[in-house]
This record gives sequence, structure tokens and C-alpha cells, in this order.
Amino acid sequence: MNSIKSFFIAGFECADHINKFGIRVNLQKITQHDKRVFQDYRRIKDLGISVAREGICWSEVEKKPFVFDFSRLKPFYDAAKYHDIQIIWDLCHFGYPDDLSPTHPQFSLRFEALAKQFCLFHMKNSKQPLWVVPINEISFLSWLSGEAKGTVPFTVKNGWEIKYHLCKAKINAIKIIKDILPNSTVLAVEPLIKIHASENNLNNQFIEEKNNYQYQALDILLGKTCPELGGNENLVDILGVNYYYNCQWNDKDKILPWPDFSKKRKPFSEMLSEVYQKYKLPMMLTETGHFGKLRSQWIKEISHQCNLAIKEGVDLNGICIYPIIDRPDWDNLSVYSQAGAWDLNCRMQRIPCSSYIETIKNLQFLFEKSTLSYLNPA
Repeated sequence: MNSIKSFFIAGFECADHINKFGIRVNLQKITQHDKRVFQDYRRIKDLGISVAREGICWSEVEKKPFVFDFSRLKPFYDAAKYHDIQIIWDLCHFGYPDDLSPTHPQFSLRFEALAKQFCLFHMKNSKQPLWVVPINEISFLSWLSGEAKGTVPFTVKNGWEIKYHLCKAKINAIKIIKDILPNSTVLAVEPLIKIHASENNLNNQFIEEKNNYQYQALDILLGKTCPELGGNENLVDILGVNYYYNCQWNDKDKILPWPDFSKKRKPFSEMLSEVYQKYKLPMMLTETGHFGKLRSQWIKEISHQCNLAIKEGVDLNGICIYPIIDRPDWDNLSVYSQAGAWDLNCRMQRIPCSSYIETIKNLQFLFEKSTLSYLNPA
């Protein structure tokens, strides 16, 4: 596995999907990160962060079927080179071209072509090994689009079929990436969740089954299930997990409150340890963050939980603060989240959240190499 330039990672919102009202969103454009990437990279560099998580925005770069133009990404490469920023690229964060959905007969072929052409573009524009997330959060995306009618194809009771086809496309694309760029680092990114039994529910088998849904996509990728798709354990270099305050709920779909004064939530360090013991893959926390006044408190707790997990033997290689710059709600673009180290005003100017920035700076000592020396004892 290639080395990471900084333990903290800056995640820039890059969803480009069609929202539940049928409106195409592109949060990279809306936040003007595509135009301000040079300045944004200078900001994260000043924060002590040298890694950015970005998206190529599939709906933008495929101009017509099997015809690609990646020129919109050139400013990202130029800014990364100037500021010495390492980019983790999402090929599909959330969003496909207008004429595609995961069950379309050409979906996998089109995604494979996207992966191939992007690898060739990367080779021309960077001497750095490629870090790539082929498809982000298949578990969540298959639920959002196949059970909750939240995006294309706006269906219910169709989550498994969508998950199956997304995994098929991802497996085929990874094989192409590894063939063209053998030194690439491939991340499989999925949500990390915990469903708890409510007070009157003693059906532990039902709760366990619901919790295990989160592992289906990764098991397909690794060839543990659906072997006809060609998954195998060599496809994944890093397991990325996305975790937010609303990732723990009970079987009545009630989110367990945070801050956790009742102590009902499972400690995040234990959740990390559990998934690490299950797969024994190097890991990253690929998305985490909170809103408003709670964002500093959240990142403090999460960082300390990550530090505890590392001490317990988890091979954890980074924390991605997501988003590092604020963004609007997908389904109500007039509402901003106040979730970034920089908030946004009506002119998309970056307004620093001083307390959050200071907290992030102060937490970085937890993950300095000298602090983590117990991972590689002499």
C-alpha cells in the first residue's frame, strides 16, 4: 500500500446525482470548489492537511456514451502539484449520466470505460500513484435509490438488485484499474452503522441480520458471496468506513441521540475493531463530521475513539473530515449544513469556523508518527 501524506484528510463534497425531486445537483459546482480549488488547497495545507478526497463527477465528464472529457479536472491536478496535495479520487460518489441507472444493460460497460479513460488521464497529469474510490457507499446508494426513492431509479424493494449491479461494475472497473496502474491504491468505502434492539424487541436474530446488510457489498467485492461476479480478496487495498452521528439507530428507525448521555450507543472504537477483526484490511475513516456548534465536540470524540482503536491494534490510516467546506442539503439547496471548517455565504466566500479549525489543528498531535510508534515496534 502506498503511504498517505497526512493522517487527516480534507473531504470536498462532490455528489452530482439527481435528487428526490428529479433535479440534477453538482455540489462541487454549487460550492464553487471547481473554480476555487487552488485557494481551497492552500487553506487545507495551512491547516496541516496534505490529502484531499475529491470526485470526478461522472455526469460531467462523460459527454456522450463512451466519450469522455476530463479537462475539468486539470485545475485539481495543477493545484495538487503546486501545494503538494495527494488526491483520493471518487469515480462515482453519487451520480450517473442522465441516461444511466445501475440496472441499465450498459451500466457496467460504461463504468469500465470511465475507469480506463480516467487512468490514462491520470497517467498524463500526475507522477503520483493513483488513490481511487471506484463507487462510494454501495450499501447506502442501493438503499437510497432502490428502497427510499431518493435518486435514480426512484424505486422501492429493489435495493438488492441495484447493489448487485453496482458491485458488478465496481469489480470489473477495479480489475481494469489494477491492470493499467498496478501501483494504484483502491479503497472500498461503505457506511459503518449499528442497529440496536428497542426495549421490547428480543429478536436478536432479526437485529443481527439487519446489521449484516452493511457487509454485503464488501463481501461481494472480496468474493465471499456472489462468486459469479468475479470478486476476490486482491481487489481491495483499504477498507474505508463513513460514520456520522446518525449511524446508530434502533429497530424502530429511531436515531440514538448524540451526545450520548444515556450511554446506549456502541463506542466507535469498538465498531472499528469489530469490522477490522472481520476483514483484517487496512482501514480509513473516509467520512465523518457534524453540524453547527457540535462539530468541534464531534471531531474530538471521534479522534480519541480512533486513537483508542489504533492502540487496540486496528490498522487505521486516516480520518477524512467531510465536508471540509460547507455544502447545501441535496434536496433543499437553500439550506446549508454549517458542517465545514469553512462555512459559505451567499457569494460562496469561505468563512472560517475558528473554533473548529483550532480543534482540528490541536488534534493532529494524536496521530503524529512518534505517537503511533507502537504500531511498528522496534
